Amino acid sequence: MDTNKQTIASVVVPDTELIRKALDYAKTVYEPYLYNHVLRSWLFAATLADMKNVQHDGEILAVGTLLHDVTLNTSFRGPRRFEVEGADIARSFAKDSGVDDRRAQLIWDSVALNSTPSIGLYKEPEVALCTAGICLDVVGLDYTQIPTDRRKVITDAYPRLGMKEKMTRCFCHMVKAAPETTYDNFLRDFGLRCVPGYSTPSSVDFVQDAPFES
Repeated sequence: MDTNKQTIASVVVPDTELIRKALDYAKTVYEPYLYNHVLRSWLFAATLADMKNVQHDGEILAVGTLLHDVTLNTSFRGPRRFEVEGADIARSFAKDSGVDDRRAQLIWDSVALNSTPSIGLYKEPEVALCTAGICLDVVGLDYTQIPTDRRKVITDAYPRLGMKEKMTRCFCHMVKAAPETTYDNFLRDFGLRCVPGYSTPSSVDFVQDAPFES
């Protein structure tokens, strides 16, 4: 799809009405540290795509990365894990903006799988790139693949603003507020490490207690 281009923090990315709308929406829903995080994630993902010459839909990559954390906040109460709740919001945003079902589903997958690299990295290019950019920014996955000077331009433009501490506090709040959404994802680790009294059911028990004879 032919699109206009823009340069953000020395990264060339598409410039479309949908992306501008996603950026405006992101500004309304994120704290500053999270807004900077989703921008960096997008720019890291686009940089990786350029370096590896990965053909992809730039609009879908932009919307998926920009909206992947829309439910990461202190008002989260579930009832499903925050990635799924966020994926529904992102897909609705896309469809309300005129995106067709196939492309909107790619956005849903990008958001729902953003913290599950063992799956997301092996999906369609848009989903895989979204996952890669986010994981690079959060846990340093493939950190050295992007040259230091290119990373620095991005992080200087969109500083981290104490993201490690602020994100940890947010994760722990979500564990306390909706523990049933955390048992099969990374929030479980924050619960076990940081939240007194947190415990989880065991998959072993689920299998052994299944209502069958054998």
